[in-house]
Parts: sequence; C-alpha cells; structure tokens
Amino acid sequence: MMKIIVTSIFVNDQAKALEFYTEKLGFVKKKDVPAGEFRWITVVSPEDQNGTELLLEPNNHPAAKEYQEKIFADGIPATMFAVEDVREVSKRLMDKGVKFTMEPTEMGKVTIAVFDDTCGNLIQIVQQ
Repeated sequence: MMKIIVTSIFVNDQAKALEFYTEKLGFVKKKDVPAGEFRWITVVSPEDQNGTELLLEPNNHPAAKEYQEKIFADGIPATMFAVEDVREVSKRLMDKGVKFTMEPTEMGKVTIAVFDDTCGNLIQIVQQ
C-alpha cells in the first residue's frame, strides 16, 4: 500500500508563500531546511500535523514557471483544499485581505470558491 505523504505547489517566493499559507490560511510549518539556494518548506493542516505535507516548491525551473503562469492565466486552480463551510471560510479569508476570483458557488453536491495565493497560484476550496 502506498500513502501520499508530500504533494507540492510551485511558488514564486518561498518566504511570501510561507507567510501566506501559515498566517492567512492557518496551516502549520512542518519543515523548513536549506536545500541548495532554496529551502525545503512544508506546511500541514493544524488538525492533522502528521498528515500530508504541502511542499512550497520554488518555480525556478523554466518549465515550472511556464506551467504555473499558464494555468494561472487560464483560471485553473493549482490545488484544492477541503473545508467544512466554504462560505464561512471565504468570508474569514476575505476579512484577512485574501482576493477571490470565484466567490462560493454551488456545483451540484459541492460548493467551491477560488482565491489567489499571492505567489502565482489559484487555490480552490471545496465543501463536499
């Protein structure tokens, strides 16, 4: 059996991303170690600190930067996070200055919203 332990998201500024993902979104820093000219920075959900880690990976490779820029320009979220109440979470994030590109929208049995993480990504939140 395999288990997903780390997934990554490209960011254009690791320090800014760490601040956004911890201070605005409420994730907890799990790892922050030097990795060459960059850092290996992961964050986790405060409710599951031994769960899947999100790696804030620098987009310094030209293919990574191009991929990130193109999906952002096309309005495609880079990843998705589950929340209990999309409307409540969206309001709380908007109160912290987070900019949404899609306000809470019902799509069948789920409600979704999309925001800009200020580091080159659109992030979707979903209530199932």
